[in-house]
Amino acid sequence: MGIYNSIGGITLRIRKQALGDRNIIGAKVEAIRKEKGLKQKDLLAKLEIRGIELDASGLSKLEGQIRCVTDKELLALSQELDVSVDWLLENEKK
Repeated sequence: MGIYNSIGGITLRIRKQALGDRNIIGAKVEAIRKEKGLKQKDLLAKLEIRGIELDASGLSKLEGQIRCVTDKELLALSQELDVSVDWLLENEKK
């Protein structure tokens, strides 16, 4: 059981830990992943096909912004989530 919040018709579990400051894309990655109905394991499988070795803990930390993101991960995430790198970096709309 956890605490949930509904945002734009999507029910999200409220994060137990505040967002960190190790990257600026984590919250967007989590939001778009959930918007697309992907579980973490689904996204991890897609990233693995692209040669990105990341485990569930690493993705959770990335989404929580308590882990840095490599340039290769940034590119693969943008491709798998079908958003631009600039959008993830907050420079443009999807």
